[in-house]
Amino acid sequence: MDIGDVISDSLRYPSSDWSKVVILGVLFLISFLIIPIFLALGYTFRVIKASLAGLEELPAFEEWGEMFVEGIKLFLVYMIYSLPAIIISSISFSSLWSSLMSLTNITQTSGTVTPNMFLALTGSTAIIGLIIAGIYILVIYPIMAVAIGNMAYYNGELGAAFRFDEILSIVSQIGWVDLIIWYIVVIMVGIAIWFVVSIIAIISILGWIILIFIVYPYFYLFYARAIAWLYFSAFVEEYVP
Repeated sequence: MDIGDVISDSLRYPSSDWSKVVILGVLFLISFLIIPIFLALGYTFRVIKASLAGLEELPAFEEWGEMFVEGIKLFLVYMIYSLPAIIISSISFSSLWSSLMSLTNITQTSGTVTPNMFLALTGSTAIIGLIIAGIYILVIYPIMAVAIGNMAYYNGELGAAFRFDEILSIVSQIGWVDLIIWYIVVIMVGIAIWFVVSIIAIISILGWIILIFIVYPYFYLFYARAIAWLYFSAFVEEYVP
């Protein structure tokens, strides 16, 4: 897999129809209404399916019911893969909160909290738990990307995202090194995009408009396209535009 070609194609892909980028941005903007967020997720999943089918343009916004269902499926995949991190983080935050309450009580009674006391009360368990959760997310997300590609390959079959033997076999075909490089580059592209637009957003309202209606949906479309190429690379030796 030529990472450079895959990333450059994925960066170009959303520009095939900016009106659809904006529509997706509107869905994200009104996602507080719940239904739109699943429609937005469903559309990004449709992008993965269309890309695997060899289509070079953004798919149409149609068959909204199917798109909604696929958005729910994609959400479930994210949640199930993230569940261990969510549980560990919840326990850690709960422990941290209890520790902070204990510190408050100590402060009210004795008026003094030493650094050693602070570390002893807030310390090890909560912080280690949060570190473990963070490491888990870093490790599982690139594998989850392949799982999502597998679900798209099987036309939205939810169980395909949890065929772990099959998914790990596909990861082996992609190559662990290529997978890690792909993951790092995608993260770096995301950071670069957000950094530039955040600066624009700070100095102008136009920047906020660009951020909401173009950059946010653009990155999701870029990421969906990149997932499709990542998955596709398991079955071909070279990038095929």
